[in-house]
Amino acid sequence: MAQPKVDKLVTAIDIGSWKVSALIAGRTENGELAILGTGQRESRGVRRGFIADMERTELAVRETVEQAERVAGTNIEDVWVSFSGGSLVSDVVTVERDMGGYRIEQPDIDDLLTTGQQGIDPDGRVVLHAQPTCFTINGRVPVKKPLGMHADLLGVDIHVVLADGAPLANLDLCVRGAYLNVNSIVASPIATGLACLSEEERDLGVALVELGAGVTNVSLYAGGMLVGLHSIPIGASDITDDIASAFGIRRSQAERIKCFYGSAMQNRRDFRDMIEIATPHGDVAIPGQSAGPNADGGKITRAALVAVICERLNQIMVEVNAALAGMGFNTPTGRQVVLTGGGAEMKGIADYAQAALGRAVRIGRPRGLAALPEAHSGPAFATLAGLALYGASNPVDLRTIAPAPQTVHRIGAPAWWQRMVRAMKTNY
Repeated sequence: MAQPKVDKLVTAIDIGSWKVSALIAGRTENGELAILGTGQRESRGVRRGFIADMERTELAVRETVEQAERVAGTNIEDVWVSFSGGSLVSDVVTVERDMGGYRIEQPDIDDLLTTGQQGIDPDGRVVLHAQPTCFTINGRVPVKKPLGMHADLLGVDIHVVLADGAPLANLDLCVRGAYLNVNSIVASPIATGLACLSEEERDLGVALVELGAGVTNVSLYAGGMLVGLHSIPIGASDITDDIASAFGIRRSQAERIKCFYGSAMQNRRDFRDMIEIATPHGDVAIPGQSAGPNADGGKITRAALVAVICERLNQIMVEVNAALAGMGFNTPTGRQVVLTGGGAEMKGIADYAQAALGRAVRIGRPRGLAALPEAHSGPAFATLAGLALYGASNPVDLRTIAPAPQTVHRIGAPAWWQRMVRAMKTNY
């Protein structure tokens, strides 16, 4: 099948605790973002979203990108990279300036953004994002493009995401060690929200729960922006470890059993359905170790498997509920929760989360990309797809604004008069 004609390439790399995945996309003539190639490798050097082994992570990144390049039939140099570590902190900074009722011009907007840039206090952290999300007129009316409007007061809400510097530097080194240039490191909740949430959901208010392998990120959107973020150092890989420990099997076999037979909801048939956990030779998975206490001759009931899964899921949902309450997500139950990440692919997880959280829950899958392979259309690849969308849109970030020698201009009488004359000529 021939590749579609594209005019701009965007490459995204999602470095998670369980897998490293890459995606090469291109903007087509009709404006769609089409997938040209994908790659995936097991992640062996990342723990809880942080780099634990730089050499193994660098090798996984190199092999993943090479695989995507072979499929796409092209070589890439610049990439967008995700970061899902637990050191992320989200905040909203509001900056205002007096306009005196006169017309807003581009220098006024530039001065406001520069003032906002200098007003960000990283408190010893690194500014990962500093994006203007919404302008306001007279402190009340939200507008997207204030240029040309009259206002007494012009304001802007700046969404800021901070992270510890050392983990970001390690991630950057791993990617550059694979002979790639890092365009930007993007916070995972921002990329995932871009792929899974509609503009209306982000505006009305929605909670996004990313059930990853090593970390569960809980983020809150309202008014079109990310307003709260909390990381829980527990994930789907902990469920795998619980299964391996409970039944005395290897992690790889526990992961396979979880994917094929696991469920978050139990039914009566589970007590009769038996699952074989022995190897084809009749030996237990770990030599010298007997099967776990819940195993019977190398077999377990599906009910025993579901019980182990639900025990860990209950712990995760308790933490998620506490995080949502701490961020003020305690309004009427009409507000929705979107569950995504690799852990969201488990059977029955949406029904389980809805009962545990007491809110409507849906599974968030990536959208907005053309020719997305079926294997990459599930919630486990939402962050990867969101990275591609983020890179294609390349949103405004105040970190790229060069500091001006003068940030706030006080307009004297001649300038006021000139602006009034210009306003009269424009409007009359």
